[in-house]
Amino acid sequence: MAEKINITFLGTSDAIPSIRRNHTSILLTFKDENILIDCGEGTQRQFKKAKINLLKITKLLITHWHGDHVLGIPGLLQTLAFNNYQKTLFIYGPEGTKKLIKQMLKTFVFSGEIKLKITEIKQQGVFFENQEISLSSKKVYHGIPCNAYSFTRKGQIKIDKNKLKKSKLSQGPFLKKLKQGKDITYKGKKYKAKNLTFQEPDKKITFILDTGFNNSLIDFAKNSELLITDSSFSEKDKELSQASKHLTAKQAAEIAKKAKAKKLILTHISQRYSTNLKEILNEAKKVFKNTSIAKDFDKIVIE
Repeated sequence: MAEKINITFLGTSDAIPSIRRNHTSILLTFKDENILIDCGEGTQRQFKKAKINLLKITKLLITHWHGDHVLGIPGLLQTLAFNNYQKTLFIYGPEGTKKLIKQMLKTFVFSGEIKLKITEIKQQGVFFENQEISLSSKKVYHGIPCNAYSFTRKGQIKIDKNKLKKSKLSQGPFLKKLKQGKDITYKGKKYKAKNLTFQEPDKKITFILDTGFNNSLIDFAKNSELLITDSSFSEKDKELSQASKHLTAKQAAEIAKKAKAKKLILTHISQRYSTNLKEILNEAKKVFKNTSIAKDFDKIVIE
């Protein structure tokens, strides 16, 4: 069985935090990878509340450089340094990220050392890949350089235990070759990998945060197991959403429906709807039924 993907919402507010919602930050955990998407002010305290070890972070993906998405970075880096963080923290962001990280660290006296590897994503598509996962980016429309991201757990080749049993093959080192899609010969008989294995489907998680609506978002979110999107406004405030280059709940739902996503989670919720979240939720559900609104510390597990 494939390793699970765990999503923890550390912050779900819009530009101004509220009593119940911290600034934007989402943690994706898969095996040894702990990937933080954005790091709004107070994110490291959210880690404490969620009882998650901050030192396990491996990557930081910055969508854009508005304060509500990045003002937690200096404190996070300082805390990692204070706690003798031994890994290299890989930071990915839009054009200008290297300069802005350096400027950020010059605004206060940073104590200690931390190893950073900063990559500015200038080309859209896959920017990190290994045998098990890939990370992709897409430029989105928010008035400043801004990226959406997707995480894909690659479907692995698995042995079909029932077919293996019927073949009367015993357990052995040749199973590794079958998992690599290679045919084997055992006791003079040839066995084809395709007859004894199956391919797991990919599982894709897409993060579309601050952006105005664009049809290209549909292709980027295509066949997502989980789509997490900005939902700063309701449709009745569409003019405000257009002016500030954000999505309405209806637009988020339309993306999910046309992309054939399995589940939609709305985040980056404006305070103006704090006493009437049903307005946002019902608007989206009319278009895409399997929709929910994220709360701080919500956890989602993808099998």
